[in-house]
Amino acid sequence: MKFHSSSAEETIALGKKIGSQLKAGDVLALQGSLAAGKTTITKGIALALEIKDTITSPTFCLISEYEGKMPLYHFDVYRLQGSDDFANLGAEDMIYGKGVCLIEWSEKIMDELPKKTIIVRLSVADGDPNARDIFIENWPYGEIK
Repeated sequence: MKFHSSSAEETIALGKKIGSQLKAGDVLALQGSLAAGKTTITKGIALALEIKDTITSPTFCLISEYEGKMPLYHFDVYRLQGSDDFANLGAEDMIYGKGVCLIEWSEKIMDELPKKTIIVRLSVADGDPNARDIFIENWPYGEIK
């Protein structure tokens, strides 16, 4: 599926639509360059999960955990060297747990993620620094509405 967002607000709105359909155990691999909108779409997903906390990129703490309708585990694996570092985090309980996992910079650790992982690729759209093209693969829930 392909989506186009013209603003951060539209990216958050798409995140809310995605989040409203997620179920416990879902893992989303967020991919894209720096400032592509990975944390922005996460904010929308968190709103759909009724999370009240402010969502920020967990770049320096690696994992942020939020409570809402179900737990949200927000990973940022940018600083990891690869799959071995990720495996050493002890993240299996979260990935195979009762919450939703969002993993920024997941390109580095795809071989550690379940086959059912939903891939969300974000990129800055040509010519507009506020616009994003968003591609979603392996989405199991039909249409995003």
